[in-house]
Amino acid sequence: MSHEQATVAEEEYLQIIFWLQEAGLPMTGANVARAMQVSAPTVHEMIGRLEADGYVTRDADKSLRFTESGLEHAENIVRRHRLIERFLTDVFDIPWDQVHEEAEKLEHWMSPTVEERMLKAIGDVDTCPHGHPIFSHTRQAGVPLADVEIGAKLRVLRFENEAEDLLHYLMESGLQPGMDGTLLESGDEVVVIESGGERYSVSQSVAQTVSVSADPSPPPRVALPEQLVLAKEHWGR
Repeated sequence: MSHEQATVAEEEYLQIIFWLQEAGLPMTGANVARAMQVSAPTVHEMIGRLEADGYVTRDADKSLRFTESGLEHAENIVRRHRLIERFLTDVFDIPWDQVHEEAEKLEHWMSPTVEERMLKAIGDVDTCPHGHPIFSHTRQAGVPLADVEIGAKLRVLRFENEAEDLLHYLMESGLQPGMDGTLLESGDEVVVIESGGERYSVSQSVAQTVSVSADPSPPPRVALPEQLVLAKEHWGR
């Protein structure tokens, strides 16, 4: 039987497992450890707690599945996080490259009343400022910018890695979710997009973390790229 309220540590892990599910990546302890940059024994211990508390189950191949309660808890914490990011950006006018860490601090303590007021404040916006859906059913499938072929038409959907230093880099590059453009160059070091008569470039490694829709579109990824470790400075032990 699951606890009525997950601990902060459990919520942090539930978020990562949910992100793997949302991104269509294998929900395994190894991917959780890689994404969070923590040791395998640490992840194994926490997954054991999540299993004991009724939030996840483990299949014979060690892949993870949410229980009904676990999925509900994960969706709630992810929704609160993304809602806070959008509120801080739209209402408090905090730049979008600075709100992820603030949301990490606030998401565990927000009451339903505050959440309801924030939803009213942001209006009909349905994504966080980094492009992730506030409500999980609205997520649009995407592919890494790094995989798109030259000449393809594309739309920037979201920034998968919300590590603060990476968000600062993306802010400085000029890329932002919702931008339409054409891929002009894609080399070993730099990817260049033309949009509205302007050129925007990011490193090849950063392009691995930018999800886009593209025409023509490459096939989806099934592995977790090294560049998608999530907030290494936050999680690393």
